[in-house]
Amino acid sequence: MQNERIDQLYSQNIKIIQSPDVFSFSLDAVLLADFANVVKSARGKIVDLCAGNGAVGLFISTKTQAHIDMIELQPRLADMARRSVALNHLTNQIAVHTLDLADTFNVIPKDSIDSITCNPPYFTDLDTSKKNPNPYLAIARHEIKTNFATVARIASGLLKYNGKLFLVHRPERLSELLATLTHYHLTPKVMRFIFPRVNKEANMVLIEAIKAGKPGGLRVLPDLVVYEGNHYTKEVQALLGQG
Repeated sequence: MQNERIDQLYSQNIKIIQSPDVFSFSLDAVLLADFANVVKSARGKIVDLCAGNGAVGLFISTKTQAHIDMIELQPRLADMARRSVALNHLTNQIAVHTLDLADTFNVIPKDSIDSITCNPPYFTDLDTSKKNPNPYLAIARHEIKTNFATVARIASGLLKYNGKLFLVHRPERLSELLATLTHYHLTPKVMRFIFPRVNKEANMVLIEAIKAGKPGGLRVLPDLVVYEGNHYTKEVQALLGQG
């Protein structure tokens, strides 16, 4: 389509169709895909909720043989994801569904999924919220079409007993996130905070939660710092296939 480009994550040899008009993946997708310890077996089943242009699902495909279903509400983004799947010759492993997240059970049975990844909208949809004038980006970033409670409810319904949810979000909503996950029987087990620079506040948090997991036992992994001076840190360079 017009004004599209093909970008590549060189660390994984994955190509993704992007467009500045609608959506381009950012570092949070790369970090989530790296953090997610998804099921590896070909018999396994994975779902990527709020899939956008398919970045997270494509990135995790390199470390699993499991089938991956992507759920994306916006038709243009779902189409981009579908074409990126074909571009990477992954149509036998990945299916893209143009679907409201709340309707996921119409295409994927409850209690059938081993691992879920999700990069949801970060910001609440308040009248006072300053939203991006681009509707594609506004929906991706603000809880206009869904909210975190719906994400947690759907994820809990999809997961098998002891299945795992992996998500990325904003630290300022952490207390709400943990409470909501627990309400939907998703026990937070691992967290990692992402800092833009040393001596700056964290601006992202990665969370792993287990369905019907035993309470307690939350592990906080070492921090990840994104920039050192004007360059990515070595860990981030490695994730991006740079250096």
